[in-house]
Amino acid sequence: MSLDDRIFVAGHRGLVGSALVRRLEEGGYGNVVTRSREELDLENREAVRRFFRAEAPEVVLLAAAKVGGILANDTHPAEFIASNLAIGLNVITAAHEAGVRRLVNLGSSCIYPRDCPQPIREEYLLTGLLEPTNRAYAVAKIAALELCEAHNRQYGTDFITLMPTNLYGPGDNFDPETSHVLPALLRRFHEAKEAGAAEVVVWGTGTPRREFMHVDDLADACVFVMEADDVPERLNVGVGEDMTIAELAGAVRDVVGFDGEIRFDAGKPDGTPRKLLDVSRLKALGWEPKVSFEEGVRSTYEWFVSDGPALR
Repeated sequence: MSLDDRIFVAGHRGLVGSALVRRLEEGGYGNVVTRSREELDLENREAVRRFFRAEAPEVVLLAAAKVGGILANDTHPAEFIASNLAIGLNVITAAHEAGVRRLVNLGSSCIYPRDCPQPIREEYLLTGLLEPTNRAYAVAKIAALELCEAHNRQYGTDFITLMPTNLYGPGDNFDPETSHVLPALLRRFHEAKEAGAAEVVVWGTGTPRREFMHVDDLADACVFVMEADDVPERLNVGVGEDMTIAELAGAVRDVVGFDGEIRFDAGKPDGTPRKLLDVSRLKALGWEPKVSFEEGVRSTYEWFVSDGPALR
């Protein structure tokens, strides 16, 4: 890998994509190619093919996706599967046609079966039923992984899929209708604190367990994999530890400084009971996360407070 390589970061304005651009710039890569959604619609196959022919990137980091939390996935499954199928198909096939040397595709831990053994190993994919609330999104991400591996088998490409755990960090989505659990809780506790509320209601029972990783750690893992010589085509990325949603809510309350109570609404869905990734493959290659949970949540909250007016 050369610092002069042309690296296309698809989805550079999102949580993961913006972290990737920061990490690449910090690493001295001076030929990073980006396009906004207005400049390049990744769901338009011909537009994507024209872009790859014109720009000829050597490396692709595919972070573009339509993403959201339980509510968004459960309410708009058709949009989630259609958008993500189109993005994966268009970018991966165009990368092959353009002779891209390495592609790193960002999958998701939600592609694994709802009730598979813990911690989750890469080979557990397609061994059981998916979580119903985000099945459409998961199927699209599985399809992108399979497309990468099919290209590797048939054409000898070097297309790798990373399955990150739950992410958070600066640039996250804090919209109450579409955000994931950690940014949603940060906003909810912040607004409750500002309003002097007596309690905050959290969806579900509080018993599901989740693993959380700062997005800067994922970006670092992506660049590590991009630069490595011999990498498996399928890798989990996480911190190797999880916590209950109740523990998460308590931690977020402490960071925000909210003095009220937490009430759990058991009438709302919990989602998958547990999603702890086995990260031994990536660890064996020499990569480990660097950002502690407390440090990461605190810095994310500080970012939200400073940029909050623009987000609400």
